[in-house]
Amino acid sequence: MSTQSESPATRVSTPVDGVNVLGALSPSRAGDFMSCPLLYRFRTIDRLPERPSPDAVRGTVVHKVLEDLFDLPAVERTPDRAQAMLEPAWERLVEAEPELSQMFPADGEGAQAAGWLASCRAVLERYFTLEDPRRLEPAERELYVEALLDSRLLLRGFVDRIDVAPDGAIRVVDYKSGRSPSEMFEAKALFQMRFYALVIWRTRGVVPAMLQLIYLGNGELLRYVPDEPDLLATERKVEAIWQAIRRAEESGDWRPSPGRLCDWCAHRAICPAWGGTPPPIPAREASADRSVDASVDASVDASVDAV
Repeated sequence: MSTQSESPATRVSTPVDGVNVLGALSPSRAGDFMSCPLLYRFRTIDRLPERPSPDAVRGTVVHKVLEDLFDLPAVERTPDRAQAMLEPAWERLVEAEPELSQMFPADGEGAQAAGWLASCRAVLERYFTLEDPRRLEPAERELYVEALLDSRLLLRGFVDRIDVAPDGAIRVVDYKSGRSPSEMFEAKALFQMRFYALVIWRTRGVVPAMLQLIYLGNGELLRYVPDEPDLLATERKVEAIWQAIRRAEESGDWRPSPGRLCDWCAHRAICPAWGGTPPPIPAREASADRSVDASVDASVDASVDAV
């Protein structure tokens, strides 16, 4: 689950050739830059590996169970069935990512691993207090979306779930395995959803009727109703973020932004804000395509979700 591996977006998205497409941006990478330009550099330019945290992996496993839950007939989408799907989902993930087997130190009794699985079970149980999946038939799950703006900037990402009502109204749903943010940080949390709504509007010609964040860490729902002026403002913001990224690339000025999220940063040891020394910026000829390709990485998204 390191950033070194090919992302799902790389396999299915529009090629970023530097001519027909200016560049590509996902909500997670845009969020990285807004939070800390140096973090964006570490993840997108340097592509430094990041060891997945238990919180990040919990998000990945729970997301997979909730995705697969809707493969079952409606009557079988019960809490007990979801719980039964948890360990097999974890085992398949370890099979695909063998390094995850080292996530917990050997402690003889496996207490840490057992405690982690218990926390996954608690998160799944909490989901059923917020929605009844027997009454839902999602139109799309884990959907890759992309849209090319007039500026030739490619926006792309993965949406956890899209529900479509009989009248055609669209609801965009995202699961978060962490706790809901305070009111002060709600706008930041909703940026990702506005980003997805913008992409859907640009590709389908329909403004989503509802954006819904499901916080499984504390059982809260955050809902937002977008409109066209709102999404136009989001488009302007995304364009401004991209221009700021390009300026940083030209100048080599990737400044750190110390703050609360530093406590979870995998690169704190090499951050100058904490007395570290970043590696040299890769030569432009070798990194040009990578700096343009701000791709989606599920492990990074999960780690952000869990915070």
